[in-house]
Order: sequence, then C-alpha cells, then structure tokens
Amino acid sequence: MRYEKGRKDTSRRRIIDVAVERFRTDGIAGSGLATIMKDAGLTNGAFYPHFPSKADLVRETLSDALSKQAVWLREVLNEGGLDRMVDLYLSPEHRDNPGLGCASAALLPELARQPEETRGMYAEQSRTLVLQLAEALPADVEAKEDVACAIFATLIGTLQLARAVDNETSGRILQSGRDAIRVLSGRPHTPASST
Repeated sequence: MRYEKGRKDTSRRRIIDVAVERFRTDGIAGSGLATIMKDAGLTNGAFYPHFPSKADLVRETLSDALSKQAVWLREVLNEGGLDRMVDLYLSPEHRDNPGLGCASAALLPELARQPEETRGMYAEQSRTLVLQLAEALPADVEAKEDVACAIFATLIGTLQLARAVDNETSGRILQSGRDAIRVLSGRPHTPASST
C-alpha cells in the first residue's frame, strides 16, 4: 500500500510532539514507547521506520525542543528584554506546566545518563541559549558568557526547586530566583513581594 507524499513526515512530527510532552511530564524512563505511539495515534510497529531506538527519539525530541526554545528566547528577549524573559520563565504558569515548558528543567537529571551523542548535542544547543542570554545583558557587564551561564543555571535550578515544593514555598523560590538574576546581570537588587 502506498501512502500520500508527506505522510511519513507528518507521522514523525506527531511522534516527536507527543514524545517531548511525555518526556517532560513523565520523564524519559517513565515514558514507554507503547504509550507514546498510542498517544500519537500510531501502532508500535510504526515507530522503527522513523527512529532506530528510543535513544534516537530522545536525542531528536530534545534537539527539536531546544531549537524551539531558542526561537522563543530570541523573540521574548527582542520584545521585552531580559526582565520579561525571566518573569515568563520563572512564573507559576511555567512551573505548573512542565509538559509544555523548558526541556532542560524537566529532563536534566535524566540527560546526564543519556549516551554521549545526546549529551554532546545538548551541550551545543544549550550554549546557543547561553549566548542569546549573553547578548541581552547590559553593555557594562564583564565576562558576559560566564554571567549568562550562571543565569541559565539559576533559571533551570530555580524552576526545578519551585516544582518540588508547596505553592507558598514555591512562590518564594521563584521570586528569589528573579532577584538573584537581577544581581547576576548587574542591576540593582530591589526585592519584590512573593508570587
């Protein structure tokens, strides 16, 4: 049976979209291929024409998610600057929706156990995000890439901590992260009320 042109690409895209949300929500180890394929509306046998293994699916979904995050980051930084990006990233909405949010915050503990090829791809693409943050820093900030790396780590760590505790504590953690990033970026520290 022959299928119309583009059907394989459409199926592949559907698998990637379902997998990345599953991985962010349930973790890589907690997301079985059978569930991913069922959620994508495909049979288990349809997986292998697209991906040789689950490790390949993980690498491709992560790469896709990071590419989309780079586009989002560029748009938000261009429209609202660093403060706007930090407010969106360290928001209760982002905290409460890991399936739709930052792949780094959702998956870093598991990424450390992925094959070297996946970790290498992650290092390369996360550096792109760090360089975007560096460009958004005030002109007088020295060692911009180092500062941007610290901001990147603060964003991810703050979100991970905020997801692990009750909402009241979480709000304080999110605000502390926003305050810490203001200090890192060389702007006056003006504590705000908890979210």
